Amino acid sequence: MDTNFWHQKWKENEIAFHQPSANPLLVKYFQKLSLAKGSRVFVPLCGKTLDMAWLLANGYRVVGSELIETAVEQLFSELGVEPKISIIGKLKHYRAKDIDILVGDFFDLSQADLGLVDAIYDRAALVALPEEMRKHYAAHLVESSNGAPQLLLCYEYDQSLMEGPPFSISGKEVSRHYQESYELEKLESAVVADGLKGLSDVKENVWLLHQSL
Repeated sequence: MDTNFWHQKWKENEIAFHQPSANPLLVKYFQKLSLAKGSRVFVPLCGKTLDMAWLLANGYRVVGSELIETAVEQLFSELGVEPKISIIGKLKHYRAKDIDILVGDFFDLSQADLGLVDAIYDRAALVALPEEMRKHYAAHLVESSNGAPQLLLCYEYDQSLMEGPPFSISGKEVSRHYQESYELEKLESAVVADGLKGLSDVKENVWLLHQSL
């Protein structure tokens, strides 16, 4: 999968993956990260998710990375905020009070570009990438965030029955990517009530990834 795949999806408005409200699993489990108000939360491959608005409304600062500039323009429009725009290396930086979005290739994002983050919320990044890219994504995420704790949401289903994205991510794969950097705790495994792209037997797993004490 190359960047043209996502550019085409947004160009044709094929964004069924965009949810009309904040993810209920975010609302239910975000407190597990034990963050103080004002903490800075990184949302990789954020699109224009309303999860960003929820985080802002609950007193957190947010920083996102996103490939598609149209998604970022729509995000700020829907937030009712006029961003300031600048260039940081290979990335375009959209910023306003308590929110920074870095537009471009995730793998061009460095720790210096990202700045200090207190936690990561990954609902749409790991599941969006094909298997051969996920290892590199996970390693780059840990490096660029300095190993910040994560709330990670993954779908799990029989991959042979449906092509991604979103792709199926097993518990073994989560361990393979992250066990060297984090303690892993599965908080919930919930059946997706309406299924996914016509597939009914789909679970959404919620993981808390935190550093060892």
